[in-house]
Amino acid sequence: MAEKENKEDFLNLLNLLTKFQEIELEDVEMEFGDLELWLQSGIPTVLPKAKRLAPPSLKAKPTSILQARFTSPIEEYPGQVVEVRLGATKNEGGTRGKSITIGGEKSPPFYLFETPPPNPPIISLDVFDTKIPLAKPVKMHFNEVLEDPVAWAKLAVDKYGADMITLHLISIDPLVKDTSPVEAARTVEQVLQAVDVPLVIGGCGDPKKDLEVFEKVAEVGAGERFLLSSVTQDMDIERACAAAKKHGHAVLSFTPMDLNQARQLNRRLYDFLPKEQIIMDTTTAALGYGLDYAFTIMERARLAALMGDPELQHPMSSGTTNAWAAREAWKKMDPQWGSREFRGPIWETVTAVTLLLAGVDLFMMMHPAAVKTLKDVIMRLTSGKPGTPEKIANWVTTKI
Repeated sequence: MAEKENKEDFLNLLNLLTKFQEIELEDVEMEFGDLELWLQSGIPTVLPKAKRLAPPSLKAKPTSILQARFTSPIEEYPGQVVEVRLGATKNEGGTRGKSITIGGEKSPPFYLFETPPPNPPIISLDVFDTKIPLAKPVKMHFNEVLEDPVAWAKLAVDKYGADMITLHLISIDPLVKDTSPVEAARTVEQVLQAVDVPLVIGGCGDPKKDLEVFEKVAEVGAGERFLLSSVTQDMDIERACAAAKKHGHAVLSFTPMDLNQARQLNRRLYDFLPKEQIIMDTTTAALGYGLDYAFTIMERARLAALMGDPELQHPMSSGTTNAWAAREAWKKMDPQWGSREFRGPIWETVTAVTLLLAGVDLFMMMHPAAVKTLKDVIMRLTSGKPGTPEKIANWVTTKI
């Protein structure tokens, strides 16, 4: 009797289930003895092939290109690079024929469709206060003035149109000539009288000797708005900044390729100098010798500055002359490498143009041809005029 009732209950349940397409059961336990599955015969086990569509006619060709208007995405950035003025005219307390302002960017490099840069990048030609080994392609342009920094500076300005001069005081190095701060200052005075462009004063890399020289040079050039190159972590920063602040100069904050170190050094400088007297340099590695790392660090610094990082909102400088440390730039090599008279300037130019696109504001360079080429690139990129791609479409096959 019980078996009959269970069977009827089961049939009633099946009848109820036929009214639904899908049933969801919760907290249900089912026990089975033998489970049998019955498959009806006549059901095809292979699906019929889909009907193949006829291919489009091979003779049909597009008659026009889809027209679409491109609108440049305009962004506004919370941060801005500070402006730094180098050199001072008579009205500004100095003797320079002009002063130069760099920095001030509110958008990434050459985003002219957003906010055009207020100040174009500047190039400073290198001059050394003592004769040093130089690559032949460079030496051939300055051979007659290599032992006279005053004549070298005049040649760079009068013949090659230098906007600035970087006077490297190599002779002060204790391992070279150990020139005294007084002698170094005298050389700076002579160069000041010979040319009227702003000056960058470079040391020898010895933090103690550089500091002594910077203090004397800053005093001699009071009001001229030099860029003292450079202040480093291992220098007495308070003394260096005191000399710069007292006599109205700017300083170059130099660190290895590490943004954390750049932030740390700039943070220390803020205790003694306003941001408008600081330019930063995160080290330039040449083409083939780490240029990709240098580019990445500089690009990250500039983007971080625009996104609001106050410790990186400074104009950037590049010692692009480092390109000549690459042996491929100056060494005699297999003829397939081409003439080094061309190869060297190209090496320096490629290094410079790469870092130009990362946001560098001040380039310290050496070869006149590389300087001219970079000036032309800057002029074209800042002009806002459309390019002429047809002139460079086949540049790979061009022979010089």
